[in-house]
Amino acid sequence: QVQLVESGGGLVQAGASLTLSCAASGRTFSSFTMGWFRHPPGKDSEFVAAIRRSGGSTDYLDSVKGRFTISRDNAKNTVYLQMNSLKPEDTAVYFCAAGVIPTTTPTTTPSRYAYWGQGTQVTVSS
Repeated sequence: QVQLVESGGGLVQAGASLTLSCAASGRTFSSFTMGWFRHPPGKDSEFVAAIRRSGGSTDYLDSVKGRFTISRDNAKNTVYLQMNSLKPEDTAVYFCAAGVIPTTTPTTTPSRYAYWGQGTQVTVSS
């Protein structure tokens, strides 16, 4: 049983930056791969970014590469998504997720994550 709580969303102008945080309960945070997904209005959910356990690799959606950075602080049981140069098409509800994902398995599939946060709204105006 793990609880994830996102924060940091808001309304910003195109070109601005936001940092999302996801605080996790439990004492096994460092063993999880952590991911960010988003659900734009009227569209399907999509993978955004993921980071494997401490010392592991990161993965990004092509459209956010060079703009978004995922990181984690295991001492604080928190994962972050630093978002720069935001665009209107980034508008969505952003969810963080946690799961144990084998190193041979991609991090991009939602079904691989066992735990999900409630989501935080990010709105980017033009």
